Order: sequence, then C-alpha cells, then structure tokens
Amino acid sequence: MCTPSTRPGAGFVDHQLWQNRERDPTSLRAEFDGLKGRAWLMTLLLARAYDSAVFSNPIGMDDDQLKNGCSMVLDPFGDVVAECRKLGEAMAVAVCSREKMEMAGRFRYRKARRPELYGHIVGKDRESKLAVTWMSK
Repeated sequence: MCTPSTRPGAGFVDHQLWQNRERDPTSLRAEFDGLKGRAWLMTLLLARAYDSAVFSNPIGMDDDQLKNGCSMVLDPFGDVVAECRKLGEAMAVAVCSREKMEMAGRFRYRKARRPELYGHIVGKDRESKLAVTWMSK
C-alpha cells in the first residue's frame, strides 16, 4: 500500500514476508493480492482507466515501507491487458488501439472541452506546495 489508511483491512505488508519471499511466496502473494495491495488498487484503477494516465508501482523495500508492485496496464474500459505478477523486477507492456480508445468514449469528452473558458486559470504560473501530513510524523 502506498499510504497509511484507516480503512479496515488496510495497512502495510509485514517486512518479514518480503524477507521470506523465496521460502514462502504464498503468504506474500496473499498479502499483495488482498486489501493491502491489488484488491484495494483495483477499485482505484478501474476509475482511473478512463483517464489514459500512466502510473508505475515499485516492488520491494523502499526505506521502511514494503511496496507491493501490482504494476499493470489497463485498457480504457478497465480490463487488465498486461500485468507484472513476479515477486521481483518485471515490466508490463501492452498496446491499446486508437479504435478501442474511441469506443470507450473518452474522445467525446475531449472534443467537448472549452479551454477558452478556463485556460486563463489553468495556465497561470503557480508554486506547488507538498503538505502530506503523514510524512511529517
């Protein structure tokens, strides 16, 4: 999981499971696929598939947090077309045709945009400020 959550079943995967991944991959896979990993992630990814966005997910230890990977490619309908399932380094590659993108309807909304109404707001220079409360604890 990327960030702490108060949602029941959420949290970080125990570091010890990663250390024992060679000897007991089943326990690690169960945690990575459950509410601390893939099951939780799929609820978000289905909603974001329509956005045609790109995200990556590391696997393994990142300082004191165990990252669960779950890297995958979804089509605009939210169907998984490629996925990394290895408990180590891997990469997923897939092709999504323009026809499929157009069938999903996303282009219809792009054509309806009216940047002349909001371009002066979005185009302004601004300074982003990172203020993540859980990082300061």
